[in-house]
Amino acid sequence: MNVRGMLHEERAELVELLRSLTNEEWETPTLCAGWRVRDLVGHLQTDTVSLPNYLLMTVRAGFAVDRVNQALVDRFAALPPQELVDRLAGSNGWFTRFSPGLALSDMFVHQQDIRRPLGRPRTEIPAGRLLAVLNYPDPFAKPKRYLRGLRWEATDVDWTKGSGPLVRGPGEALALAMVGRTVALADLEGDGVPTLRERCTP
Repeated sequence: MNVRGMLHEERAELVELLRSLTNEEWETPTLCAGWRVRDLVGHLQTDTVSLPNYLLMTVRAGFAVDRVNQALVDRFAALPPQELVDRLAGSNGWFTRFSPGLALSDMFVHQQDIRRPLGRPRTEIPAGRLLAVLNYPDPFAKPKRYLRGLRWEATDVDWTKGSGPLVRGPGEALALAMVGRTVALADLEGDGVPTLRERCTP
C-alpha cells in the first residue's frame, strides 16, 4: 500500500477544490467548530512548517494538541487564500515523511469537513484510500471512544471492524463518525447508532 502516494492524491484533490472556491466560500464555517474554510486550510499547513519550529510551537502550547492546532491557524491567518493553497500544494515536509498514514487520515477528514458544509461531495473516493483511512483513524481524535463495543461495517468497500451492536454505512461516513463528526450519523444505520450518537454528543 503506497500511503504516501495516496496522501499526495488526497492533497491534490483538496487543492483542486480550494482553487475553485469563491471568496464567500472561503469564509464558510466547516465541521470543525469555530473554523472557517480558511482557518482549516491554515491548520493543514503542518508540512510547511519546519520540524524545529513545530516542536517550538508545541512546547509553547504546553503540548496541548488543540492549542497547537490553533497556533497553526493563527500563524497563517493573515495569508490570502491563493497563498494558502500554493503552500499546501507544494507541501511535502516532515509530516509526510515521518507519518504519512496520520497525515492521510487528517487530510481526508478535513477535506470532508470542508466539502460537506459547502455541498461539494466527491463523485468517488478510491477504495484503497478509503480503506487506509478506516484502518488508521487519526489517533489524536481519540477514535477508540467512538469505536469501542460496536461492530462497524462499510457498505461500499470490503471493511468491518469490532464486535457488538452494528453501525453500518458508506465508508466516508464511517470515517467521519469514528472521529466524532455528528453530521455523518444521518448516513448510518444499525442498532449501534444510538450508542454512537450519545458518544458524539458533547
